[in-house]
Amino acid sequence: MITNKQGEAAVSEIEQWANRIARSTDDKVQASVYYDADSSTYVLRLAKGSRVLLFRLSEAQVQTPEREGECEKTLKRKIKDLSS
Repeated sequence: MITNKQGEAAVSEIEQWANRIARSTDDKVQASVYYDADSSTYVLRLAKGSRVLLFRLSEAQVQTPEREGECEKTLKRKIKDLSS
């Protein structure tokens, strides 16, 4: 589980998690997160230089213990896509 918080309250923890993984994968990638209440998703913004990639994680993904590995794999794949 990335966080047990919901909505805006979870953004800080998800952003810390994303930046920890991003820096271990590529130290030039910066991650930021915001909560989209309309879709109940967290929008992750990855930036490396002038390149930016956006993707979403659902509340269920970040709050289910068994899905943290899936989220990490997705994040690492997106970081790789950003670098390509």
